[in-house]
Amino acid sequence: MTDSLCLPPPGDGPSGVDTARSGTPRADGVGPDDARADDAALITASLDEPERFAALFDRHAPTIHGYVARRLGGDAADDITAETFLTAFRIRARYDRDRAGVRPWLHGIAAKLISRHRREEIRAFRLLARTGQDRIAETWTDSADDRVTAQAASRSLAGALARLSQGDRHTLLLFAWADFTYQEIAEALDIPVGTVRSRLNRARRKLRAATGEHDPLTGPRELPVLEGDSA
Repeated sequence: MTDSLCLPPPGDGPSGVDTARSGTPRADGVGPDDARADDAALITASLDEPERFAALFDRHAPTIHGYVARRLGGDAADDITAETFLTAFRIRARYDRDRAGVRPWLHGIAAKLISRHRREEIRAFRLLARTGQDRIAETWTDSADDRVTAQAASRSLAGALARLSQGDRHTLLLFAWADFTYQEIAEALDIPVGTVRSRLNRARRKLRAATGEHDPLTGPRELPVLEGDSA
């Protein structure tokens, strides 16, 4: 059998999983632990039956696409989502079944691809900070269904995000927009959990200083407070 993969565009396949929130049960009632095991089993099965990997795409491509679109806009999200899954398919034999799940693995691949567009992302944030208008910000507000998304389009917040280092921005947005735990962020970015905590605290201080709000991007989710950091 030819070891190749033909993937449909995001959103065309069955959406039997809600992956926007860590630990969210699938629509069929399958819990997060079972979903994690099922994802791992699919990857293993795809080593002998490559077409089985398409089911992983059906489950997780909409979430990857939505996350990338928030950061880079819809056009880039189409390309990066496709490349994320093609990369995942090529390296699937190296997938570690003891990971926190497939979502951090996929988001980690996407993060590396997003990094190639670092200049475009920063330029978009800076434009939004200056003018209050940007095509990427429009994708946030057009689909805003909660306070977090609406606040993300604020000019002061955009300026603060532009000034973060790439590592800090990846960490913060995986926490705020992918709703990842510290462990999931650590696995996605291949860094220690302690580094996740320090990056989040550093980003938190910078966002507070820029906006005058307490954790304006993350809403009710509290960022960790390290010793010596006053909340």
